[in-house]
Amino acid sequence: MTDANNGSAGKAAGGAKGPDELRRQIAETRSQLGATVEELAGKTDVKGRAMARAADLRDKAGAMTVQLRSSAAQAGHTVQEKATRVGHTVQERASRAGHTAQDRAAGAAQAVQERAADGGHTVEERLPGPVRTVLVTGRRHPGVAWAALAAMTAAGAWQVWRAYRRAK
Repeated sequence: MTDANNGSAGKAAGGAKGPDELRRQIAETRSQLGATVEELAGKTDVKGRAMARAADLRDKAGAMTVQLRSSAAQAGHTVQEKATRVGHTVQERASRAGHTAQDRAAGAAQAVQERAADGGHTVEERLPGPVRTVLVTGRRHPGVAWAALAAMTAAGAWQVWRAYRRAK
């Protein structure tokens, strides 16, 4: 090779100018060679590389586990919130249905009560005059009506007893 400085072919690459320079170049070459040997030794250390790779994979798996747990917890919260909303919706609809049924039952009861009252008035209108008078008086004065009923019951019982005594 040719030296770029002086063009001579006898010198080594970068050519040493003296024994000190040559020793320095040898030390530098040894250092570079040592680094290269360490790199090659690291590449051929299969067990060491496998252990380093395993450590990396363990770290990634741990990070993935944390991420999955977080995602699962978030999904659980989401499901719980949706279930709560659905539960409230169902409860509200059931409450509305109950109120609707109650309102309809009250309306039906009122209709039956009105029909019964109308029927009672119709029967009352068809009664003969004296009976209607007694009925109206009984409604106005319930104490008197009860007393009259008791008197009629006593009179009937006395008549039955008298007939029984005569038959003996």
